[in-house]
Amino acid sequence: MVGVANTLVHAGVFFLGILLLSQSLANLIAFFVSASFSFFANAKFTFKAAPKKSKYLCFVFFMGGLSYLTGYFCDELSIAPAFTFILHCFLSLIIGFLFSKFLFKERGVQ
Repeated sequence: MVGVANTLVHAGVFFLGILLLSQSLANLIAFFVSASFSFFANAKFTFKAAPKKSKYLCFVFFMGGLSYLTGYFCDELSIAPAFTFILHCFLSLIIGFLFSKFLFKERGVQ
């Protein structure tokens, strides 16, 4: 559910943002808002763990890299922006959850 909500947050901020800003700036802001939402919502609701600054920064940089690489490869392959957005949402949903699971994994618990 957090991943679906994250996608809705990203889309809402992006589409509101493009009314006032360029697509790239609107997407950047949408990424940071939605990634922050995802991190704290996963910490509280999914993994019931205390959010830590170091984990937050790791998550944002990792997911930001995923966002950049998705855009880069889609640019290189001349893929339409709408498909890039959909692809990024799909990858972010799956990889973001798995990375969150890794970040919030309790050490020493099997």
